[in-house]
Amino acid sequence: MVKILILFYSRDGSTAEMAHLIARGVESVKGAEAVLRTVPDVSAVCEKTASTIPAEGAIYATLEDLKGCDGLALGSPTRFGNMAAPLKYFLDGTTELWFSGALSGKPAGVFTSTGSMHGGQETTLLSMMLPLLHHGMVTLGLPYSENALRETTSGGTPYGPSRVTSEDLPITEQEKALCLALGARLAKTALLLKQGT
Repeated sequence: MVKILILFYSRDGSTAEMAHLIARGVESVKGAEAVLRTVPDVSAVCEKTASTIPAEGAIYATLEDLKGCDGLALGSPTRFGNMAAPLKYFLDGTTELWFSGALSGKPAGVFTSTGSMHGGQETTLLSMMLPLLHHGMVTLGLPYSENALRETTSGGTPYGPSRVTSEDLPITEQEKALCLALGARLAKTALLLKQGT
């Protein structure tokens, strides 16, 4: 059995919807379990504290969640072509895992949502890959053998699933398919890597 941690920040629910689809993709693979976790918001003026457990949705991630996972999907809305501050803040606190090599060799992928077609989807995905590479993780993208990647007219990149979101624009079938595909790919890769050790 492998555990795939789906760690995300979502303010308005679009990235959370993607996280749930990725979880479905993970659990479509026999022997794989999806674990959904989020991070609390941060303050721009002082250190913000949050309840141990949020009022709704996924619970907050801990370093133990990261240490105990066999694979990771990391998701954030796009903020000026970069990951959102709450996710970056959480990742900045993973130094002890970096020192111990706890994530080294584990597969990881990234996903994002953005409010406009050219809102920085690809740079956001790349910004999330950087700390994963520093941790020694094996980063996975989406191959063009995924038909939805060639068919999409909105979100979706070879770097990972993305979606264009607004009040009147629901997630497309291609965007859904790419989320499912990333989840399944992470689970299959984690199983192969675990069997090889």
